[in-house]
Amino acid sequence: MTGTLPIKQAATGVALILAIAAPWLLSAYDLNLLARFLALSLTAMGLVLIWGEGGILSLGQGVFFGLGGYALAMHLKLAGLAEGELPDFMIWSGTEALPWWWSLVKSPFAAVAAVLVVPTALGALMAWAIFRRRIGGVYFALITQALALAFATLLVSQQGLTGGFNGLTDYQTLFGFNLNLPSTTLALYFITLALVVAGLLGLRWLLASRYGKLLRASRDGANRMRFLGYDPTPYKVIAFAVAALLTGMSGALFTLHAGVVSPALVGVVPSIEMVIWAAIGGRNSLIGAIAGALLVNFAKDKISTAMPEVWLYGLGALFIAAVTILPQGLAGLFGPDHPFRPGKAGDLFARWRRERAKTASQPIAGEAAL
Repeated sequence: MTGTLPIKQAATGVALILAIAAPWLLSAYDLNLLARFLALSLTAMGLVLIWGEGGILSLGQGVFFGLGGYALAMHLKLAGLAEGELPDFMIWSGTEALPWWWSLVKSPFAAVAAVLVVPTALGALMAWAIFRRRIGGVYFALITQALALAFATLLVSQQGLTGGFNGLTDYQTLFGFNLNLPSTTLALYFITLALVVAGLLGLRWLLASRYGKLLRASRDGANRMRFLGYDPTPYKVIAFAVAALLTGMSGALFTLHAGVVSPALVGVVPSIEMVIWAAIGGRNSLIGAIAGALLVNFAKDKISTAMPEVWLYGLGALFIAAVTILPQGLAGLFGPDHPFRPGKAGDLFARWRRERAKTASQPIAGEAAL
């Protein structure tokens, strides 16, 4: 019908309305889960930018997630202490003085600045150092995976400085607000939702701009770009820095909602899970990335609670199903090239349709004689 919103836009509008109404529709526990998973969707959108649009597969986004999470968690641990007092885990580990880099995030404003600046700066520096040497593809993926492993190992080994394997937990206040009050939890939910919407709109604008076209060109033909006089390195560096920024914000918001950050959230396996969110949602779709992050993590919560020993197998099966049946992810269901349309080569139901059409065209017994 003329004037009717396309299905994708209508579904997005309904999802936004439900997200706004969620505090009045969900229990406190489920609302907290939704807030956590919305925070994680920022990471998935960052992967759409670098992997789907830029052709840069990173298996180390957990590093930036951890930097954002730990930067805020360090401030939250200090916020509830008197002047000169040390966090509990430092006392247990025999640390006698607060490390200088902990002192940098005593102020909540400094902590927020660290969440935004540190992952972005590291992402830009790392991308510049690698892409200027024209390293990419599987080699870049392996480098980022090694960094994730090294970062998680470093966090575990420094018990007296980072909390070790247990990480940092037990937060009380942020900007003077009690984090345990329902009103604060509600405010943090809407802040998270607003940041997700802002990230979505910002990335849409970025990808629709001239920069977005050049980023896709660097993905499809870097040598051709160089021949035309464009250096693809700056475009890739900017994309990776923006993805690192989003992932750092994701880590900080998740830390607020979950009440903990630990090495278990930043290593190799979590980094691969982040890629799976984008793959299942659709690595070329920002809306799909949000849907993929929500779907996978809600499934993880329910399945790992009921059957913890089979969750990883279920995640692997889900990923294989997404790649084989829906190569464009959930977003592909709403596109013109969805895998179940009639006549598509490789359509899983093509044979069933042919048999059904053949049966329907045959006369019922006795009809031919009439």
